[in-house]
Amino acid sequence: MTMWIWLVVQVLFFVALWYWSSYRRRPAKRAPAKRSMSGSESRELMDLKRMRARSLSLPLSEKTRPVSMEDIIGQAEGVKALRAAMCGPNPQHVIIYGPPGCGKTCAARLVLEEAKKREDSPFDERSLFVEVDATCVRFDERAIADPLMGSVHDPIYQGAGALGNQGVPQPKPGAVSRAHCGVLFLDEIGELHPLQMNKLLKVLEDRRVYFDSAYYSKDNPSIPPHIHDIFQNGLPADFRLVGATTRSPEDMPPALRSRCMELHFRALSQSELEIVVQNAAKRLGFAMDKETVRCCASYCQSGRDAVNIVQLAGGVAYGESRKRIQQEDIAWVARVTHLTRCMLPHIPAEAKAGVCCGLAVTGMGQGMIIEIECTVTPARQGLGTLEIGGAVCEEELDMRQKKLRRKSTACTSVENVRDAFRVCFGVDCAAYDIRFNVPGGMPMDGPSAGIAFAAVLMSALCKKAPMAGLALTGEITVQGEVRPVGGVREKVEAAINAGAKTIVIPEANWEDAYAALSANVVPVGHIVQVMRIAFGVESDEEITRDILPFVCSA
Repeated sequence: MTMWIWLVVQVLFFVALWYWSSYRRRPAKRAPAKRSMSGSESRELMDLKRMRARSLSLPLSEKTRPVSMEDIIGQAEGVKALRAAMCGPNPQHVIIYGPPGCGKTCAARLVLEEAKKREDSPFDERSLFVEVDATCVRFDERAIADPLMGSVHDPIYQGAGALGNQGVPQPKPGAVSRAHCGVLFLDEIGELHPLQMNKLLKVLEDRRVYFDSAYYSKDNPSIPPHIHDIFQNGLPADFRLVGATTRSPEDMPPALRSRCMELHFRALSQSELEIVVQNAAKRLGFAMDKETVRCCASYCQSGRDAVNIVQLAGGVAYGESRKRIQQEDIAWVARVTHLTRCMLPHIPAEAKAGVCCGLAVTGMGQGMIIEIECTVTPARQGLGTLEIGGAVCEEELDMRQKKLRRKSTACTSVENVRDAFRVCFGVDCAAYDIRFNVPGGMPMDGPSAGIAFAAVLMSALCKKAPMAGLALTGEITVQGEVRPVGGVREKVEAAINAGAKTIVIPEANWEDAYAALSANVVPVGHIVQVMRIAFGVESDEEITRDILPFVCSA
């Protein structure tokens, strides 16, 4: 019995010895050593915590930011269109055109919150609003860094980590992937680099972003499965793009425009800017009378300008222990910040001979009134001249091996009017020295002032003023036909705001909605109709009897 016990003890001893020796040969699995924090690092961490514990009050621009679609002033039509594009079961990509400070960013952010509340919307509570400023998207053409599309951290890069030491490339997601199942808002999308734009168009088509690396091999067993999946199937990037730009649609890439719904936010009117001023003063706790509000709005180009002026004027009132912002405060702000009053164009109540108002659209898509003057003097021996003054644009086109210089279409319109007078009225304009002038210094181009040139020329020839409150837009041909032009809605709105009573537009631009406007919008198709309306005559015979004889005597 004793011998058996002795044998068991020996066996256990040898087993323990073998286990101990094999354990010694194994690599030690040590817990990561905790790095001791130096004194300087602990002080920096405490400073960081103290900094985060303090904050300033919200700036007025943050306090006045709209919290609902109803708070966005002056963009009822644009907001309605944005809801229709984004809040349904099949939301679409959108480009929003509009001047700065008109509410594009706020509308895009709020429409996602509204869409989340719809039961049939693909957006849910996890859908993110990822905002990127296209002017600040810096990328490397070698794909080392790309905050918009994402990039690959190859093993050769410093800080590649444990995976990099094993030769594993590591994809890094960009904004398009962070916006997956949400909205990617690209502010100033028109400023995006062409290379980035082309990559973005590819992502919009594939709804995923693909990565490439010379260090990737599908046969490499050391690469984790999720990285294999990303390189072979791409990273999900199924989002809806909302781009905002201050450029005109013609300046945007056609490939992008074809993939997006295009919406337009207009510039705020004087009355809408007054509402923004009142709301900003109320948020600050100051009172303003109507004259002060009107004065403040007259210095503003956008809602952001209104908020800034109110904040500075409110600071002056606060320094003097007042609860009311006075008109003198607004004048002082305008003086020290070098603001100029926006003189709203107004059509005179009394018309003058040789003066007429045309309609145009600015590069920002905003309608405007342009005053046109004309003088006529008899010329000797039928050698009359035709001139147009003011800031009339010319264009130079690069045609590969040569450059093409295009004469202003405004100058072409004047020449068409001269020929139309000879064809339609038998008036030889070569018997006169004719000079047109467009005062104000605003660069003008385009054919839309054609019928306005015709009306003012007839007024100067017959020494008779056109009807009061008249504004015109439309292209004229040498045969006297009136052709359609662009931007008629914006032009009609600008004319009504300027006090127009009668607005003449081409027949092809007529819409039924114009019949319900406060002004009388009249469609025309020929220069004879333009003259009947401009001079208040009922028939062509009256033009021949009451107007043309004065032309001959002039």
